[in-house]
Amino acid sequence: MTTTTPPDSARTSLRERATGVTVFAAIMLMIGGILDIMRGIAEIAADDIFVSTRNYVFAFDLTAWGWIHLTLGVVAFVVSFGLFMGSTWARVLGVGIAGLVIIAHFLSLPYYPVWSIIMIAVSGFIIWALCAMRKDDVFVPFESPPGM
Repeated sequence: MTTTTPPDSARTSLRERATGVTVFAAIMLMIGGILDIMRGIAEIAADDIFVSTRNYVFAFDLTAWGWIHLTLGVVAFVVSFGLFMGSTWARVLGVGIAGLVIIAHFLSLPYYPVWSIIMIAVSGFIIWALCAMRKDDVFVPFESPPGM
């Protein structure tokens, strides 16, 4: 006679926490992507909300920054949908995009410093959230429940 044991509560708790952190990272990546899209459009339109600092080491054209932020925003938005589905490729690309967002916002510090610092911190959290959990801890939306 065989007996089935209920799933370990610690394992279930870890899975729920991993799922929650990954979903939160996906939501933050989606929101960051949308905001980067808006920032890119504002920079391309040569909006007056951006301040240009003189004699900064990294001097770039504001329109070029607009295209960079627009591209990163679109890719981050698309990758966030893959994270909602629990895809491994989305986790890898999410880490890469968040890393590129950190670099882009660091280099654009003179144009919008407070927002750049906030986005660097958020992107750092996204990288942590996507790297901290193992693949087998993350909930896959269409998997069968344990014991079936």
